[in-house]
Amino acid sequence: MPVPTPQAPVGVFDSGVGGLSVLREIRARLPAETLYYVADSGHAPYGDKTPAYVQARAEHLIATLAALGCKAVVVACNTVTGLSIGHLRERFPGVPLVAIEPAVKPAAALTRSGVVGVLATRNTVQSAGLARLIAQHAHGVQVLPRACPGWVERVERGELDGTDTEAAVAEHLRPLLDAGADTLVLGCTHYPFLRATIEKVAGPGVQVLDPAAAVARELERRLAALGLLAPTGDSTPGGHERFWTSGNVANGQRVMQTLWPNTVAVAALPERPEPTGSAS
Repeated sequence: MPVPTPQAPVGVFDSGVGGLSVLREIRARLPAETLYYVADSGHAPYGDKTPAYVQARAEHLIATLAALGCKAVVVACNTVTGLSIGHLRERFPGVPLVAIEPAVKPAAALTRSGVVGVLATRNTVQSAGLARLIAQHAHGVQVLPRACPGWVERVERGELDGTDTEAAVAEHLRPLLDAGADTLVLGCTHYPFLRATIEKVAGPGVQVLDPAAAVARELERRLAALGLLAPTGDSTPGGHERFWTSGNVANGQRVMQTLWPNTVAVAALPERPEPTGSAS
């Protein structure tokens, strides 16, 4: 991998468009950074794939972003983090990786009822990573992980509200609310785009936590420690974004444009990393 510079882009990837919820927090915190975003929508959702499949896709995406010259890569996918972040850090020792994980620790500190619900994909619910978080941070708190099949696909289609979406959300929220959960953790980066519907179903007495802002803070800390923060100042232009998808480009363009505040131009993801650098 070429020696990174502060002007180099930051790469962000997810199983699909959900990681845009992380990208928007990064953009808000780091306006000078150039951001490259990859939606692996052609292989979404990761929640029902084998761990080996998810790991292979993550390796491909990190290698692609490294070949595109990214100075760091944000793993904006809880499933990838829970299943294989340790392996990925060993596989790409030259690429600073910043990973997202469910906000179990702050949820355990905030709950009043002592019951926390974690909304996630099936793979995240069953992952060693989530089990570790619960064991480390949920002392005296009951944590109820809940797989929510179908939610990722709804976000990928841009179905963020409406009667059918509200019913799909209620199906998985009701058991948690009935068990006394007063704090809900969004354990999938797609789910913040359903937040309005989740809050509507849950009611005003339930807190909903999204760890995306914490990821942006950690990225800033890592870049600063490495001397890789993009320069800022009145004469320095703000950063821009580039977008790729492994799925249908027209659909990716349509959905990402609804989820991102600025104009989006989506390109097809290369099947192989472009030969402009090595992954490690």
